[in-house]
Amino acid sequence: MGSTVSDSLARRADGDTRDHARFDRNDRAYAVGPVLVSSASDRAVKRQIYGGFAVAVAGIGILFLGEAAWIQGKAIVAQALIERAWARTKSGGKAAPWPWADTRPIAVLEVPGRDIRQMVLAGASGRTLAFGPAHMDESAAPNEDGTIVLTGHRDTHFAFLEEISMGEVLRLTDASGKARAFRIAETAVADIRHTRLRINSAGSQLVLVTCYPFDAIDPGGPLRYVVTAVALPR
Repeated sequence: MGSTVSDSLARRADGDTRDHARFDRNDRAYAVGPVLVSSASDRAVKRQIYGGFAVAVAGIGILFLGEAAWIQGKAIVAQALIERAWARTKSGGKAAPWPWADTRPIAVLEVPGRDIRQMVLAGASGRTLAFGPAHMDESAAPNEDGTIVLTGHRDTHFAFLEEISMGEVLRLTDASGKARAFRIAETAVADIRHTRLRINSAGSQLVLVTCYPFDAIDPGGPLRYVVTAVALPR
């Protein structure tokens, strides 16, 4: 029965095709100038519509690419200015990277195995995070024992966390030049609606936090990617 239904549908489809073919042939046989001109005009209009649509899509793509380039460019330029402020900070001052900045560099985060070096800023506000990874004031300072928490954006400074591996070593250097090494011991995804980060835990550790997933279209979701590294003996 299934075969009969299929054959029937096939014949109907084939018959429809032949009917259309006969209709098309009759159309072509009796077509006159105005009809042909109208058909050409329709095709021209369609080309204009499709062309306009393609331009619009390309424009939107360029807009998004431009915005992404602006974000990346701002982050790169900011890090250069922060580096200059860091050089002055190591000389004994507390230098802001630019006159109106409400933050300053307090440490350097490095991943030696990946050739990553980033300036860490004071205060994890939204404005500060636009220019680099930031230190949560509630956590231990970079030169203290305890839990040090750094946060950063998943699409700029902390994008490398997507590829980080267990056992890799992180290095944190404070303004006095004292460096501490931490080995990654755990990576996890946490839902901030149900999980609270324990800052005052025993021992010394470095915790890096960023938004998750890394390829999310909308920023600011409830998920966080948390990398915990344990301090190595000094």
